[in-house]
Amino acid sequence: MSTVLKNFDTWKKFLGDRVKHAENAGMSEEAITNLAYEIGGFLDDKVDPQNESNRALKEIWDVGDEEERKTIARLMVKLAKRNA
Repeated sequence: MSTVLKNFDTWKKFLGDRVKHAENAGMSEEAITNLAYEIGGFLDDKVDPQNESNRALKEIWDVGDEEERKTIARLMVKLAKRNA
C-alpha cells in the first residue's frame, strides 16, 4: 500500500480499480461515496501523505467541514472512475 501512496497516478488507478470492483459487486454510488468519506477520514488520521498531491488533498480535507469533505469524497470517486 505504501508504494501506491507515493505516486498520485498510481493512487488514482488503484482507487479506480476498487470503485469498479465495488460497482460490479452491486454497491450503489452513494454507498461507494460514503465509504470513500470514511476512508478519507481514516487516511487523514492515520497516514502521512507520501507525495505533494496527497499532502494537498489532506490539507484541503483538514480545512473542510463535514459537507465539504463529503463533496471531496464524491469528487475522488468520480476521479477514480475516470482513471480506472
